[in-house]
Amino acid sequence: MIKKTGQYGGARAEILRRVRAAVAGAPPVTVPRDYHFTRPDIDLVELFIERLTDYKARVHRGEEAIATCLDGVSRLAVPAGIPRRWLSAYQGQVLTEPLTTETLDTVDAVLTGCALAIAETGTLVLDAGPDQGTRALTLIPDHHICVVRREQIVGGVPEAVRRLNPTRPLTWISGPSATSDIELNRVEGVHGPRRLDVVLVE
Repeated sequence: MIKKTGQYGGARAEILRRVRAAVAGAPPVTVPRDYHFTRPDIDLVELFIERLTDYKARVHRGEEAIATCLDGVSRLAVPAGIPRRWLSAYQGQVLTEPLTTETLDTVDAVLTGCALAIAETGTLVLDAGPDQGTRALTLIPDHHICVVRREQIVGGVPEAVRRLNPTRPLTWISGPSATSDIELNRVEGVHGPRRLDVVLVE
């Protein structure tokens, strides 16, 4: 039984005492701080695709695939700095930021770029750059289409962190929004888009 003195002080001290006792005599653990994803036998793009597929994201190759992803989309939200050529074949209504949350809730999809992508975890990272927009832009619409350039794909998380600016608002996306209850029933779309399309371009 943990004795309590003050509000939390006694319990905290007791927990730490037990942890120290449990690890007493254990060999020291070295945590590598200069980790690099070094797997010369693995192509980063193929690994990234494999991870995205595991997460139930749909993967496409080539800029021309953007038009395929936009098929059936009537109202599209985009950040202000998106390359206009991505929309060259799109015939629907384009809404450009700034947009209210009420407006974002009425669009069919959002099209953005990304800051970088992580092959090992199948993660997209957005930092609110000109082609990515605000965090709300990618979390409210039900369908997110994200364009990733090949040179934006890095191996692992440490490499990604080194490249990112920690002062920017970072959004890390690994597949469509999904969560599970205690019985492991998967529910999609609770915290963001139910559908994620990733378009890989050279």
